[in-house]
Amino acid sequence: MKKNAWVLPDQVADVLPRQARTLEVLRRGLLDVYRRHGYELVMPPLVEYTDALLDDADDDLDLRTVKWADAATGKTLAIRADMTPQVARIDAHLLNRSGVTRLCYFGSVFHARASGLLTSREPMHIGAELYGHQGLEADAEIQSLLLASLRFCQLPGLRLDVSHAQIVRALLARAPHLLDNQEAVYVALQAKDTAALKELTDGCDDEICTALLALVDLYGGVEVLERARVTLPSYPEITAALNELQALSTLDNSESVQFDLADLTGYDYHTGVMFTAYCTGMPNAIARGGRYDHIGQRFGRARPATGFSLDLREITELLPCAPAGKAISAPWTMDAALRAAVTELRAAGEVVIQVSEHQVHEEDAFVCDRELVLDAGQWVVRVR
Repeated sequence: MKKNAWVLPDQVADVLPRQARTLEVLRRGLLDVYRRHGYELVMPPLVEYTDALLDDADDDLDLRTVKWADAATGKTLAIRADMTPQVARIDAHLLNRSGVTRLCYFGSVFHARASGLLTSREPMHIGAELYGHQGLEADAEIQSLLLASLRFCQLPGLRLDVSHAQIVRALLARAPHLLDNQEAVYVALQAKDTAALKELTDGCDDEICTALLALVDLYGGVEVLERARVTLPSYPEITAALNELQALSTLDNSESVQFDLADLTGYDYHTGVMFTAYCTGMPNAIARGGRYDHIGQRFGRARPATGFSLDLREITELLPCAPAGKAISAPWTMDAALRAAVTELRAAGEVVIQVSEHQVHEEDAFVCDRELVLDAGQWVVRVR
């Protein structure tokens, strides 16, 4: 055996039995939630041509994607770093429906470099996408479904921050000299770095400068939207965006939904309402989503689109492992009557673990609270 052949690459890890069971329970439950909302399951391949997976405008995704030349065709292949482009391709060219399409998915992605020091390079994404409806009803459905997903996972201290991509775009469109530094502007907004924003907006129209600086403090409950109407210019795009956020604020009466008009991660990707979810114990976002109407453009069929994804591997790190399942211990012999009894019990939904004499039961995922014993010529289950 080669020395250290069992060592895995940095930020790549196995999922062991107890955590794997927790993850699988979540996966099955969430897919059932999506099915009850009318979402159809799709399973895209792990590897595709880079043309399908990457957009020239998304430098971050390009850096996270592992690429190599296909020996058979000479074309560049890639391991998916995000499943959303794949689902958009399925909607655009394989299903090719004219009406509303609801799709959900689950699978591993792989990142050439991790997004954080403590994050895995192999996230396990699950999510839902809604295509073909431009109206706010679609954004409302996706927001509600994302909240239902996170509550199903029973995450502590859940918070959903809602924002809108068109607010900053409306401001920058009226300050064209800032477009060359727009990435720095977005970074400063997300970091709530007022000093950097003041430096970047030096020489701007006072109205634009004041509005960009005001965004840093526009976070909190629904009252933020009223403050925004007073503080921000009444440009048509900003008014429309605030109206949409106001309508979405009525969907949930809990304090889980907040508004942060400077939370603009993925600004070059989103075209409207944006969602970012956080919870206690995790410094990074645990789920992201929103409207991205241009996602199908690379496939020649841009359709209205909104959706979300979350990383189940990361979520299971926050949750206690699933308790060990109850099982029945049985002898491990070739006795025909015993095999028939074991088969019957498993068909009835019982977990039966056959153990040879003197063997120690070492499974983490099961505890044998009963045993199958021979009593008066019949195999019967007895409580231990």
